[in-house]
Amino acid sequence: MPQNLNILAIIPARGGSKGLPGKNIRPLLGKPLIAWSIEQALGSKYVNEVFVSTDSEEIAMVAIAYHAKVPFLRPIHLATDEAKTSDVLLHFIVEMEKLGNTFSHILLLEPTSPLRESEDIDKAFEMLLECDEATSVVGISKVESQHPSFTAKLTKDKFLRSGNNFQILRRQDIEDLYFYEGSVYISTIEKYKELNNFYHNNTLGYVMPKWKSFEIDDMVDFVITEALLNNKEIL
Repeated sequence: MPQNLNILAIIPARGGSKGLPGKNIRPLLGKPLIAWSIEQALGSKYVNEVFVSTDSEEIAMVAIAYHAKVPFLRPIHLATDEAKTSDVLLHFIVEMEKLGNTFSHILLLEPTSPLRESEDIDKAFEMLLECDEATSVVGISKVESQHPSFTAKLTKDKFLRSGNNFQILRRQDIEDLYFYEGSVYISTIEKYKELNNFYHNNTLGYVMPKWKSFEIDDMVDFVITEALLNNKEIL
């Protein structure tokens, strides 16, 4: 491990969830959803401690049971539907610094992306550490069937309108595009505090395979994720 590397690994998990109530501690293959991200972070060779930011006593108890730390509960104004993750992270950084803790990097793991693995966290860190110009790295995944070249607009009268004059393109003939898939976010603390953002011109993209890019927002996502975990050895 490089010297002077001190990672603030943080998992944000508020208590309220309209799409899937109780989502963050809902059992996924017999283990609370948030536990998957905690264990993945603890399995990284670059992470020593994992912190959870939550407003929920119940989530805090589950997180602690899986060896994460919850030094304080999130204030109410940062636990609403409108609260931004970026503000939650800045609040956590400031509060930790008040407690005398300083960090070189911040690692954000959303509990809704349980398909990543510890190896992905390590490879993303190494990608960042090996590039002198980069100050952050985020997970991305290749756009496939929903590539803009395969999309169209629908008029009020239900007629299709195509941006490419209805040209039928082969997948191998279109430019590769990627979407922000949300499983791994890493930045130097200094840059994150400056911009309050992981995305900028010095951000690297860590490519995740399609099956790891699923996020859990509702029950359909939950069922798909369970199926993927049950069959990951053949993916």
